[in-house]
Amino acid sequence: MQEINGLTNEDAAAKLKSEGYNEVPEAPFSLSKQILKRLWEPNAWILEAALFVEIILGKWFQAAFIVVLLLFAATNGAFQARKAHRNLSSLSQDLTIKVSVLRSGKWISVPSRELVLGDVVNLQQGNIIPADMKILQGSLETNESSITGEANSISHHEGDLIYSGTEILSGQALATVSAVGLNSRAGKTTSLLKNTTAPGHLQTLLSKIIGYLALIDVILTVIILGVALIRHQDILSLIPFIAMLFISTIPITMPSSFSVANSIEAKILSTKNILVSDLAGIQDAANLNVLLSDKTGTITNNRPEVVEFHNYSKFSDSDVLALANAATNPRQPSVVDKAVQAYVLNKKIDTSKLQIKEVTDFDPKFGYSKAVVSTDQGEQDACLGSFSILAKKTNFTQETNANMGAGRSVAVSLGDQLVGLFILEDQPRSDSPAAIKAIKDRGVRVIMITGDNQVTAQTVAAEVNLEGKIVSYDDFIKMDSFEGIAGVAEVLPEHKLAIVKKFQQAGYIVGMTGDGVNDAPALKQAEVGIAVNNAVDLAKRSARFILMTPGLGSIVEILDSGHRVYQRMMTWTITKLARAAELMILLTLGFLTWGVEPLTLNAMILLTLFNNLVTIVLGTDRTTITYHPETWDLKRLNKLAGVFAIGWSAIGYALMWYVNDLYPHQTEKNSTIIYLFLILSALMMILMTRTKKPVWRDYPSKWVAVAISGDMIVSFILAYFGIMIAKVSLGWMAAVLLGVIVFGTILDLFKLLFYKVEKVG
Repeated sequence: MQEINGLTNEDAAAKLKSEGYNEVPEAPFSLSKQILKRLWEPNAWILEAALFVEIILGKWFQAAFIVVLLLFAATNGAFQARKAHRNLSSLSQDLTIKVSVLRSGKWISVPSRELVLGDVVNLQQGNIIPADMKILQGSLETNESSITGEANSISHHEGDLIYSGTEILSGQALATVSAVGLNSRAGKTTSLLKNTTAPGHLQTLLSKIIGYLALIDVILTVIILGVALIRHQDILSLIPFIAMLFISTIPITMPSSFSVANSIEAKILSTKNILVSDLAGIQDAANLNVLLSDKTGTITNNRPEVVEFHNYSKFSDSDVLALANAATNPRQPSVVDKAVQAYVLNKKIDTSKLQIKEVTDFDPKFGYSKAVVSTDQGEQDACLGSFSILAKKTNFTQETNANMGAGRSVAVSLGDQLVGLFILEDQPRSDSPAAIKAIKDRGVRVIMITGDNQVTAQTVAAEVNLEGKIVSYDDFIKMDSFEGIAGVAEVLPEHKLAIVKKFQQAGYIVGMTGDGVNDAPALKQAEVGIAVNNAVDLAKRSARFILMTPGLGSIVEILDSGHRVYQRMMTWTITKLARAAELMILLTLGFLTWGVEPLTLNAMILLTLFNNLVTIVLGTDRTTITYHPETWDLKRLNKLAGVFAIGWSAIGYALMWYVNDLYPHQTEKNSTIIYLFLILSALMMILMTRTKKPVWRDYPSKWVAVAISGDMIVSFILAYFGIMIAKVSLGWMAAVLLGVIVFGTILDLFKLLFYKVEKVG
């Protein structure tokens, strides 16, 4: 075997000082580009179309307001995006990719950013190549889609160049660093945090709501224009009013509210040692109703120990153990390798006499690792791996029930003979029962996934209080119902993606924990993919969450963050639907009944502005944790929003009728009274929708309270002094405020009844 020497520690330190770190500074966040981006999206197009109309009609004040509103929404959204970017960037720094490097004759682990030219690195399946390199020994299959755009696997052998940022799909090799940082072909080190992600279920739902609101606006516009034509009214005079109707009902601050809610929770999770690589995953965590958990390393300690050894050959125990040790990886041993090495060391076996020509690391495609060793019969393959695979490979026929015991069986073979068998046991983590109970208390089913046989898996399930039966993968894949199962056994790595998809096809929102390269597709497919703390680089890149501590305990924190975001966004959704419907109904009925716009344009401007100010801070609101998975049920949301919209519209129309009868020719004064009713009812609605309790038994966050109080106080000041809107008396202000409080309290009782009926139904 070719002798390979790496750099000395002193040489590496000198090169690092002279050449710099193996990294490329991240491109700076451009606030101006983010603002421009937000000025060219569907929400902005509606405002820009209204702006064009106002300019054509010479309505300069209204046009100026739309410009301010556009810039406010775009600028605020950009600032929130910058905040989220900073949060995620700071989180990524907490997760350092380590590489195994040969320095001063010893294999050590160093951060990938400290690699220098000439370093000798050990690479294996699941690694992300941290710099451009040349293979010295071994072979690899890589996915170079980050460079070529194609996801096909490419084989590399001795002498080949491999490139920074590409993924190792299989194999093992020693390679020397040929280019780092800016000089590498990829031009960047691997980032664990994805910059672009698909929207979550909630965001998709709310995008649909925007479409519905826009469609309703179009229908009402047709009605208003049709009635105006019948009455021979001036169509052009109604255009500003119609434009403001669109502006008032379309949620232009929705992206900002999402950014606030998600970035707050990402920061909270970071304090719990959980890194968030995809903000949409936080939203989906609220819906999670089944968690597929790897047994090894998540439920168990992932520190298996050899509890039995069986020799099935004519060789001595010492010879068989030396063969097994030869097939382990001395540089980056797996947990099985460590268990065998520790057993051999404990037995004080002399392994130095065995001549090893070549070692091939464990490959899941084959199910074993291999060493080419010199024997009396010449060079032979010594393999260490799956009992079932090596038994079939060697035609092992001796009867044994070891493979059916409550442990993991690992065989060793020489040539065409199976010569030995290890029985390994991995004890459950002490915190697993409590962690599983906490997750189940949130209404989430926990299903254990393991490659062990059913007997072993059933034993572990009982120890961690997973109730139900363990089924084999072959039986699981044929099942139509998953009730009563606690786990799936005899699962190969490539089966995990199929398991996730089968649960999703059955209507479940799936969480998945994983650590290996073969877990990556399943982690990416799951709505809530979670890479555990010892996961390989590829698994971490594929997951939405990365646990920095072992075990399942911190998953509850992810669920709770999801529930908090869900509740804040549901407040926004129900309130927005109800407010928009109320405004549409009152404005349309007011115009149809009296032939004039019930609100002046200035009043509509103020209403839009103040409503959006509260919307932005809803992401900071207090919440209570619910102990069941949530559902994005648009039909149910529409029902509740309809209760509020009908109730407020009824009292609003009665008020409109009264003031028009009382002040038949004072349109602007009537507009101010209606404006006060609309803004106060909107604020009251936020207090009602943010909780399932009676409105007086729960209080909002500081910022939501400040925004609500500020809106109310400023509205009263404007109405009292007649600024932008007509002046009204303190008596009218008090009457409207009292009426909103009284009627809102009554309407809140209908909310409580709705939740009670929905729960029962």
